Amino acid sequence: MFDKILIANRGEIACRVIASCRRLGIRSVAVYSDADAQALHVGLADEAVRIGPAKAADSYLCAARIVGAALASGAQAVHPGYGFLSENAAFAEAVEAAGLVFIGPPPAAIRAMGSKSAAKVRMAQAGVPVVPGYHGEDQSLERLTAEAIATGFPLLLKPSAGGGGKGMKVVTHAGELGAQIESARREAAASFGDEQLLIERYLERPRHIEIQIFADAHGRCVSLFERDCSLQRRHQKVIEEAPAPGLDPARRQAMGEAACTAALAIGYRGAGTVEFIAEHEEAGDGRFFFMEMNTRLQVEHPVTEMITGLDLVEWQLRVAAGEPLPLAQAQIPLHGHAIEARIYAEDPARDFLPASGRLVHLHWPAGDAHVRIDTGVRQGDAVTPHYDPLLAKLIVHDEDRPRALARLRRALADCRIVGVANNLRFLAALAAHPGYAAGAVHTGFIADQRATLLPAPATAPMRVLALATLGRLLKAARDAARRAAASAEPDSPWQHGDGWRLNEDNHQVLRYRDGDDGPVQAVIAHYRPGHWRLELPDGSTATVAGRLDDEDVVHAEIDGRRTRATLVRTGAQLHVLGLDGAWTLTLHDPLAQAMAGEAAGAGRLSAPMPGTVVAVRVAPGEAVEAGQVLLILEAMKMEHTLRAPRAGTVASIACTVGETVTEGTELLKLTGEEEG
Repeated sequence: MFDKILIANRGEIACRVIASCRRLGIRSVAVYSDADAQALHVGLADEAVRIGPAKAADSYLCAARIVGAALASGAQAVHPGYGFLSENAAFAEAVEAAGLVFIGPPPAAIRAMGSKSAAKVRMAQAGVPVVPGYHGEDQSLERLTAEAIATGFPLLLKPSAGGGGKGMKVVTHAGELGAQIESARREAAASFGDEQLLIERYLERPRHIEIQIFADAHGRCVSLFERDCSLQRRHQKVIEEAPAPGLDPARRQAMGEAACTAALAIGYRGAGTVEFIAEHEEAGDGRFFFMEMNTRLQVEHPVTEMITGLDLVEWQLRVAAGEPLPLAQAQIPLHGHAIEARIYAEDPARDFLPASGRLVHLHWPAGDAHVRIDTGVRQGDAVTPHYDPLLAKLIVHDEDRPRALARLRRALADCRIVGVANNLRFLAALAAHPGYAAGAVHTGFIADQRATLLPAPATAPMRVLALATLGRLLKAARDAARRAAASAEPDSPWQHGDGWRLNEDNHQVLRYRDGDDGPVQAVIAHYRPGHWRLELPDGSTATVAGRLDDEDVVHAEIDGRRTRATLVRTGAQLHVLGLDGAWTLTLHDPLAQAMAGEAAGAGRLSAPMPGTVVAVRVAPGEAVEAGQVLLILEAMKMEHTLRAPRAGTVASIACTVGETVTEGTELLKLTGEEEG
């Protein structure tokens, strides 16, 4: 076994590998870019080496710097994690050429599966079923167009060298093919340094089932069962589970055998995942087709660990050190059911737009035998636009799927994030959806159920306004008491925070907006010794009392019912986080509202996030229609199309292709007919 390894990655996977190293007594070396100098994985590792600036191409994708760091640190092996260089055969060769061990498959196996086109040809030769399509080397627009028409619509464009849904485009008719090929090529080049594409027939309601395999250097390969990864948005997985709901033992065995056949056909070694697209049993004959093989550890590997009780990173280390597989196929256990939910910094209501910002408040559920959190961030950390917006993975396990799903719902309710947009509410809606509970999911489930999963924002209940008001009153009273104690007149009524008024009932008026633009709602709080009587906007009243602890958790009693919530203030926003969910109230200041009345004139298009302008599709003076594509912004390795909010004429363009812009930067201005 190794004494020291370097982890050529960042974030939660680096933290995950460090945890196994620590348990096994192996010293770990982290690498970091300038953007990650204070990151969690840097602090957890035994050593850390700077490898360059924030841009991934100059740090985490720079093989020479990583190999140099490994040699300088005295590491004996390199663990690539997932993403970045994990499936780069040249990197694996560079590691081995330096006399180090690559904790992954042989470079030849990576290369065999690195090109999805070549991999499908090879799998077909090995007898593994593949999806119909085009996997050839001729990448001319003419050839791709001809092959697309021959394949038929709808079809899927996929980067041959990629993964994680980046660059994947669903094309429904020939008219959009050219633009989609152009976009897919750009994303593929930006993410993987290779713009080659493949074409596949798009199965509209399939299941995405993958098999976790492990192979050693002694010719043995085993399956650690399957994971169902059908719940996806924009071709990226959102919730994964193991075992797959409703998969009968015969089909599980057939898929496991096909996955091992695929691995043995390329001389595989280490952890890998063979991904299949499978028809629903009720929609066909249960056929499954090879999609690709991920020659690395997958993001969703924890669900396999939960149902088998095995540490897959430990298996990786042992196999890389030359040891045989710890267990034979018949010895691998399968206990209960596990579900993983990926928690992202993104805005589901804005087509899952990646988000950045500082994590002002962060709270995860307590971990135990049933609940696990894998994360690479802490409260106070900055989420930057440089890397994938994954914040954490929430994994739950229980004896069967209904119990595991119940645990998922409760654990999601215990997660608290303030400072960046996130998908917690969306995940909670997925976990509560009856279709998901029944296991009736497919890769288009989220798109089909979008209206249900992303409903219009609900109005905050009166009890939330009562909690917010009580928390503000308690904080004001606490602050007033501290000021009074430090003053020369501690008993003056002007030092009190109880709304004292001369010749009037002690009361205060607190005004809120629900979100950023909801109607103003006023709560009148009348002070009474030991409590307040609130007049709420709906005409009801409530008697409230409680205390505020040092972490701004309000322990409340509302009309005799006890509850609690965490209050987090960010500027004019007050976040109320409790068992009722997460609510954001805007503290209403009439004067500030009046001063902001003419902000952001209509027709100005601003950057919705930090990113790079990759295409400008219009010119000054050009007339445009509502919804017309104006420009394309790339952020976090994904392209985001910005469209005209209304018809008008392009008055000016304030950006250029290749320019890096910050959130809120004005990019383009339109004039409308009324301004003409």
